Amino acid sequence: MEKQLSHPSVFINPDDVNIIRENAAEAEQLGMLHPEQLKIIYCEGWFKLLMPEAYRGQQLTLSNLVHLQEAISWADGSTGWVVTLCSGAGWFGGFINAALAQQLFADPLVCLAGSGAVGGTAELIGDSYLINGSWKYASGVHHATYITANCAITQNGQPVLGDDDEQLILPFVFDKKDVVPIPAWKYMGMAATGSDAFEIVNLTVNKNRAFKIDPAAAVVDAPLYRYPFLQLAEATLAVNISGIAIHFIDLCADVFNDRMNHPRLTPSQKIILIEALALAGKEMENLRRAFFEAVDISWGDIVQNNIVSGANLDAVSTTSRKLAISAREIVDRLYPLCGLIAAGSDTEINRAWRDLHTASQHTLLSPL
Repeated sequence: MEKQLSHPSVFINPDDVNIIRENAAEAEQLGMLHPEQLKIIYCEGWFKLLMPEAYRGQQLTLSNLVHLQEAISWADGSTGWVVTLCSGAGWFGGFINAALAQQLFADPLVCLAGSGAVGGTAELIGDSYLINGSWKYASGVHHATYITANCAITQNGQPVLGDDDEQLILPFVFDKKDVVPIPAWKYMGMAATGSDAFEIVNLTVNKNRAFKIDPAAAVVDAPLYRYPFLQLAEATLAVNISGIAIHFIDLCADVFNDRMNHPRLTPSQKIILIEALALAGKEMENLRRAFFEAVDISWGDIVQNNIVSGANLDAVSTTSRKLAISAREIVDRLYPLCGLIAAGSDTEINRAWRDLHTASQHTLLSPL
């Protein structure tokens, strides 16, 4: 008989959960994380989960990371999303010039945010780059100390080609003071992530502000920085979805208990609620089990062999996408059974529903 998976609540301090949830509604109104939520993040070092130990980061294993990130997203979708995206940007510390990284990560409140899109150009001029561009969806940009962004490299106004004969694209890290945030997040969910746009105009930076995300280019020699970025991103985003979905299912249990006392509810209708909730829990457990096993196997590969086999990488990608897509489908089966409370924009269960349907639109989790 298979051992039952632990609920996300096992991996997070219950007092932290209470504070995060108590301030979630106000954070939505602010359009960014609440100061009380940020206090917990800084206290727990959550922005440093993937940051190298050499720079006072936690440098977690991927196996431990996905459980914690699922738990934070279970506490609150926006908080989990910002922690995932900003700690993910902290992972870049394994690839940034070592002398520069020591400088960047000296701040105990360091936080990197940014965009994965290619929204700008970097004109190579001697030992410097001239940066221009605008980027969308930079979660956590308002409280970040540094901003990362991808740029197309040019020289004398012409594209610089990489080893694959395509235009060279490199990520950069910029000081927050050199970036102009632009209000842009107007979606129904993840309202507290502060995922606004930003722009940079005629900024000259040293060449060491560019880096390359490639195991061969890692500055820090550790398994975490040899693990492929694509599967790292897929896995960490997937647990955001599963964490929010489990939160929704937990809230459904409370809603269903209240509905059980309704005098108009027939015995057969009560059975529908009971069975629907039980099925949702079982399906989520099976999906999570397959996902966590795939992540653990791939992590074992990188630790033991310095590389993950193609089959094991495919398993991480497949189970990540299946977890995210199926979690949304499970939630949508339960939603109509919750009554009007689930549609109330000021309710916790509605916030979880909105957050899940917004986060799951990320291109890495798309069924296409």
